[in-house]
Amino acid sequence: MIDGPVYVQRIAALLIESSVILVVGMAVAVLLLRGLVAVQQAFERRQLRRFQPLVDAALRGDPTALQHLAASPIRHRLLIGRLLIEPLIDDRDPGRIASTREIVRALSLIPVADGYLNSRLWWRRALALRAIGLIRATERTAALVAALDDPHADVRAAALDALTDLRDPSSIPAVVVRLHDRSLHRGRCAAALAALGSECEPFLADMASIDETHRFNYARALAICGTARSRPLLAEWTHDRRPDVCAAAFEGLAHVGLDEDAARLAIDALDREEVPVRAMAALALRGWMGPGDGAIRLARLLDDEWPVAVNAARSLRSMGLDGAVVLQTYGARPGLAGELARQMLWQQDVRC
Repeated sequence: MIDGPVYVQRIAALLIESSVILVVGMAVAVLLLRGLVAVQQAFERRQLRRFQPLVDAALRGDPTALQHLAASPIRHRLLIGRLLIEPLIDDRDPGRIASTREIVRALSLIPVADGYLNSRLWWRRALALRAIGLIRATERTAALVAALDDPHADVRAAALDALTDLRDPSSIPAVVVRLHDRSLHRGRCAAALAALGSECEPFLADMASIDETHRFNYARALAICGTARSRPLLAEWTHDRRPDVCAAAFEGLAHVGLDEDAARLAIDALDREEVPVRAMAALALRGWMGPGDGAIRLARLLDDEWPVAVNAARSLRSMGLDGAVVLQTYGARPGLAGELARQMLWQQDVRC
């Protein structure tokens, strides 16, 4: 029979030996993994050095470079697609987008994109979405809309970029409803809305009529894509009890333009207590040269809070002779009002 202390010593020795084997095994696994990653990175660097000059030349319109890209093996199309599309995440130059679109079509990258839409790797899903948007494959709109629910933020951002490029009217309900989704990038939502343009206006109005809670978002949306058709609705919202909604409504009116009734509302709102409301009301009067004492009322705001004063000064600069007279009068005064008036007069002289 084994003595107790001896038994314990044997168990301890086995545990130590197992631990050493485990540590050595993990170290070997880490080294192997690092080696594989290094090999993969080296391969990708070689491929980048090979294809980047061809992609750059093809974007410049070189037909020979495009032929070389088109003749490349299918296994390299993902890398070529990355080189073409990833720069467009930050560079939304229309010329580059148009050139990229032609190359994507020539290389038949859409079937490749279809294959990556359901990839487990998020960057492949994002690349596929952007490719579909660039090529304006409207038959894939449903896939882009579904990707707005992707668990990865970069994929959701790619879906919004793709919908912006796609400009498919059938995506309007999804884009409008997602204005309230805080998991989506607000700037990209606005870009998609702007790309779809005034076609969004009827659906926005319909949604606003049944969803008063999100009226602020609808007003901000109409400030992007609204037309004169939305003026009565925005004018109605300037009476909303919520100051942020009221301010957003005046921002929308600044975009769609004023008539006499709307201008009167904006002039009256210059006396509101809330700074954002006064600031947006001053903005809405930009370019207004119709009836009312808009120029005189704006002049009183030149020494108001900074957002209010700046918008008042800019609107005065846009009001023709009436605005110029007021600015010249206030330009002789000290303080913020005088500084802003002189700055607007100087900018007016430069433009002339």
